[in-house]
Amino acid sequence: MSTALSPTPRSTVGRHRERGATDRSALYDVLDHGLVCHLALVRDGAPVVLPTGYGRIGDTLYVHGSSGARWLREDGIPVCATVTHLDGIVYARSVFSFSMNYRSAVAHGTARLVTGEPERTDALRAIVEHLAPGSWDYARPPTRRELAATAVLALDLAEASVKVRTGPPADEPEDVSPEVWAGVVPLTGGFGAPVPDPHVPAGALAPPHVTAR
Repeated sequence: MSTALSPTPRSTVGRHRERGATDRSALYDVLDHGLVCHLALVRDGAPVVLPTGYGRIGDTLYVHGSSGARWLREDGIPVCATVTHLDGIVYARSVFSFSMNYRSAVAHGTARLVTGEPERTDALRAIVEHLAPGSWDYARPPTRRELAATAVLALDLAEASVKVRTGPPADEPEDVSPEVWAGVVPLTGGFGAPVPDPHVPAGALAPPHVTAR
């Protein structure tokens, strides 16, 4: 697949086109550094947006859920997946110019129900490793019953867009005044110290793949 994003009518950036990214590496960057994907679909005639964990292998995004959910047992569902990073709140001199610094990715397509091996197991590994790197080989593997209770959907990333805003407020020249503060309040997130489960022996250290976060 080309390294460039090829916009379609659905994935073409409209407003603030200067914020649109054109390289596929920008898409991978947003996806690989996010933790929650919002998956939009139509269910029983009404729009639904579901937050979920995800994983990526190449140009395919994978999500999972309970096989008991009817919509997760269907093949060929039109969906839209989004991942967003909020990097800062932009304080402007006029209310109209307040904004956010962000990185966002949007992918459109038809979700494919994954049933064959080894893709299904590879997809589940990718989802686990994306959320908690090093955990697939450390924890007990899923049983046949657990696998049967889990549905996996795949979304091709061919139709996707990326939009990024950085920098200070875009105030109108007539609003710029030394009497009014303007700027950016960065949002910085991070992982805290691991909190052990009550059944972990006192004094036991968390394994390296946990403390590495």
